Amino acid sequence: MQNVVILGSTGSIGVSTLDVLARHPERYRVFALVARQRIDRLLEQICTFRPTYVVVTEAEPAETLRNRIRDMRIACEVLTGADALAAVVSAPEVDIVMAAIVGAAGLMPTLAAAKAGKKILLANKEALVMSGALFLNAVKDGGAQLLPIDSEHNAIFQCWSANAIGQAPSVAGVEKIQLTASGGPFLRKPLSELNEVTPDQACSHPTWNMGRKISVDSATLMNKGLEVIEACHLFGASAEQVDVVIHPQSIVHSMVRYLDGSVLAQMGNPDMRTPIAHALAWPERIQSGVAPLDLTQMSALQFEVVDRERFPCLTLAYQALQAGGTAAAVLNAANEVAVDAFLNNRLRFTAISDVIAATLAKVSAPTIGSLAELLAIDAEARLIAATQIQLRAA
Repeated sequence: MQNVVILGSTGSIGVSTLDVLARHPERYRVFALVARQRIDRLLEQICTFRPTYVVVTEAEPAETLRNRIRDMRIACEVLTGADALAAVVSAPEVDIVMAAIVGAAGLMPTLAAAKAGKKILLANKEALVMSGALFLNAVKDGGAQLLPIDSEHNAIFQCWSANAIGQAPSVAGVEKIQLTASGGPFLRKPLSELNEVTPDQACSHPTWNMGRKISVDSATLMNKGLEVIEACHLFGASAEQVDVVIHPQSIVHSMVRYLDGSVLAQMGNPDMRTPIAHALAWPERIQSGVAPLDLTQMSALQFEVVDRERFPCLTLAYQALQAGGTAAAVLNAANEVAVDAFLNNRLRFTAISDVIAATLAKVSAPTIGSLAELLAIDAEARLIAATQIQLRAA
């Protein structure tokens, strides 16, 4: 029996993780759930899985939940605050931590899990994009095990000929990593109409069911840019060794091309329970609840080159990767601020990339020396991005 902590239990990844865990009660127990608010959904999860601890990162929702649990006489301790979060993921009883808190907010607890030597299922790409070597060194020094949950990186991991994490492509005979992208909801939309798209339109993904921030990142292809950076860190690849191709069907989740001309692809229905189940049980395989892929029901699988005019955020991500230092952290911070402004109708969709580009141009990107320096750069980038948004609203 392995004890599991889920960071971001009320989000789409958290819900999918709990679905997989519920299929294997003889193997896994939910030790703790972590969420920001969504108290009604969290209470349902508590009633079903009976965790020992629940951490609510905001004080007022935490008190509300605490009162409701007391009234229901449920034996579960509700905690709040960064220290409580770090203590829960570091607890000696914990074996596995699902890191699924969206954005930079997931960095600190994921670092704590790495330092404590846990098996980390990494669904939060921003934590690795922000901190890079800092995070990977914490994984190594803490004796942690890192397994990717993003469908693309999990696919690469499955297609690699050996243990992919930390192994240089040249050692494995790998020539190219090819990440697939659906292209999001605006793949065929005329460029002249993108200026007027709404948050609801941007969040209507054609194949994946995701949270609003990630859905917007998919619409701009910034999610793929962040995945390129993450792939370089995870698999020791250079920017030149990672390509992105448009694949609207979302059946091939990524590919690895070898020096001998072989291309290995991982395929499956677009359901995050597949990579979650794979990483939970690795190197074993367990049931995920996902329907098997029936290739006879498909008319075609399409692949095409990314239109960089349509998706300027992908170019910005490659530029940040090549710049090095803290440029990727600046990119991520500016994107989070810009996407939030768009979702709250304070910024046009087409201006998201403009804000990111302007922020990258105004913030220096020194080499990361410490976590404190990284957080200072992140804060500076957010302030500048906010200023850029105000200038465009004036």
